[in-house]
Amino acid sequence: MAETQTEYDDRFLAKLRAQDERAYGRFVVDYQDRIFTYCFRILGSTEEARDVAQDVFVSVFIALPKFRGESKLSTWLYRIALNHCRNRLAYLRRRASMQRRELSEIIEPENMGAELMNRPYRPDQMTEGRQLETLLQQWIAELDDDQRETLVLRDIENLTYHEIMEITGLPEGTVKSRIHRARVVLQEKVEQFRAGNDAQSAPAGILAKAKA
Repeated sequence: MAETQTEYDDRFLAKLRAQDERAYGRFVVDYQDRIFTYCFRILGSTEEARDVAQDVFVSVFIALPKFRGESKLSTWLYRIALNHCRNRLAYLRRRASMQRRELSEIIEPENMGAELMNRPYRPDQMTEGRQLETLLQQWIAELDDDQRETLVLRDIENLTYHEIMEITGLPEGTVKSRIHRARVVLQEKVEQFRAGNDAQSAPAGILAKAKA
């Protein structure tokens, strides 16, 4: 009889708990891009995201034998990543005066995006769509931490509300409220951009949901 998906998943998880190197290597390959992207969206720095993502997988490898399977493996992984990102942001804020300019921009939201917002764009340099995409990334980085964390999990990582509740430990109403506020903030910024540039379209996905 062919092995079912559930049986395969259980066997794979057993190997992970036993810290089987081949199974763990596959696990890293499956999730490394998603975790790096998530860390980047939270931290706003490629270098920091790369370092934190590596730390996440080290922590996961150490903790795997204790994973009880009470939540999805991916949900557990995102929870660890979120905690690492929070710790890193706290560290960066404590060391603000000693950070490079890139890291200073992470901890000083009022300065983020100023250069982009004030730069005179030319059609031969960048299309409007790319302008808006770049600004959208910057605006996400400017959101309050709690709004950014939930928005990224929902609208970029496409996790369910239940998964986000498990990752953040927040009740459903709080999760939905934070996501809604973040979407509204982004929608307002896009409308301001469109008004100033006579744009005719806004990016789909996150912004479309702000009107829902």
